[in-house]
Amino acid sequence: MIDPVKERQIKELEEVEVGHRILMNARNELYLNFRYLDVALSSFVFEADRTGARFSTDGYVIYYQPDLLFSLYRSSRILINRAFLHMLFHCLFCHLSEMGNREKEIWDVSCDIAIESILDSFYVKSVYRHQSAYRREIYGRIKARRNVFTAEGIYKDLKGMNLSTEELGRMASEFYVDSHELWDEEEEPRIRTQRQNKWQEMREKMETEMESFGEDDAQSGRSLLEQVKAENRERYDYKGFLRKFAVLREEVEVDPDSFDPVFYTYGMTLYKNMPLIEPLETREVFKIEEFVIVIDTSMSVSGDLVKLFLEETYGVLGESESYFRKVNIHIIQCDEEIRSDVTITSKEEMEDYMEHFTLSGFGGTDFRPAFEYVNGMLNKGVFKKLRGLLYFTDGKGIYPLSMPPYETAFVFMEDQYEDISVPGWAMKVILTEDDLNVQ
Repeated sequence: MIDPVKERQIKELEEVEVGHRILMNARNELYLNFRYLDVALSSFVFEADRTGARFSTDGYVIYYQPDLLFSLYRSSRILINRAFLHMLFHCLFCHLSEMGNREKEIWDVSCDIAIESILDSFYVKSVYRHQSAYRREIYGRIKARRNVFTAEGIYKDLKGMNLSTEELGRMASEFYVDSHELWDEEEEPRIRTQRQNKWQEMREKMETEMESFGEDDAQSGRSLLEQVKAENRERYDYKGFLRKFAVLREEVEVDPDSFDPVFYTYGMTLYKNMPLIEPLETREVFKIEEFVIVIDTSMSVSGDLVKLFLEETYGVLGESESYFRKVNIHIIQCDEEIRSDVTITSKEEMEDYMEHFTLSGFGGTDFRPAFEYVNGMLNKGVFKKLRGLLYFTDGKGIYPLSMPPYETAFVFMEDQYEDISVPGWAMKVILTEDDLNVQ
């Protein structure tokens, strides 16, 4: 008679062997269609979890419930392939550790929608699945608000929809693939950082490989590449970014760094009214002195966002440590031609400009006239130390071919821009709603 305990152990070992084989076969099939994911696909080990959900991952291990895995496989191996990619993309986009102070239920749904939208854009046999009418409706509602589907952006959209508990539940059920319970477990900061660095490095390499393989021209890879580029963007602190335009100059003010209070106090004590050292009356400081702000006033740019951008920029300039008492700042409005040029030389003039600010233009978009105009001012000696030009736009226009003799940054609003044609010599700054303090 066979020992029941041993029989159960043998059965469990057989289940683990079959489960591992199913997942390895899925990985091998995905290798053939997604060669830019080769390193990422091989980054997981597999482990059976008979008490857990159908699937889950902690960024290192894919856990599966054997009976549910077998049931899903019997239904369609495409579902296994999609589940594998679904969890992999959660890791690549660092969803496991970026919830922050967001509401968990909405964040989970947002992450799942972002990932499933990528999978639904793949028209390859190994992962293709017909979309339900409800799923297409959800995509349409989000698409009306943003061009690129990121979990952070979708979260903002879902919050703005004021969904009922029933609506959110239906949405969660439609896009559910894996459990996110492991995302909430406490872990050492060192482990979390190592995991993020690991997947971030793979994501950056993946962008290069996708572009090298020409995936940006393939319909099936475009959505993924857009999300990868959005995630790989360099994040700028806007206040810190403006310091790029600072110059070193002496300004009349006490320099505490060059002043030793010990000698000052000793002299006053010894000679009553004669300090041995006095603070310097000037100091060298890095501050903003000259730069240009160009506002794209074409029909495609929101006037409200322009106002918010100027208010945030004004807030930075209004800080006493940010710019000199006398400045030379030009705020130019331009669509396909120059509409206005206002010179700001003091804080008071900036305040007056903001109080009476209006937009003019609303035609097409051509960036060249603004650069030609600024270059003309340079030739006339209007600027002495022009450090840079900020161009606030949605990117839909004609760019100049040659690099100007000053730093240039095109400033875009997240999810409301096209930067495909930005010249290599220009910086790209992506502002989020949080940067502009949008409520």
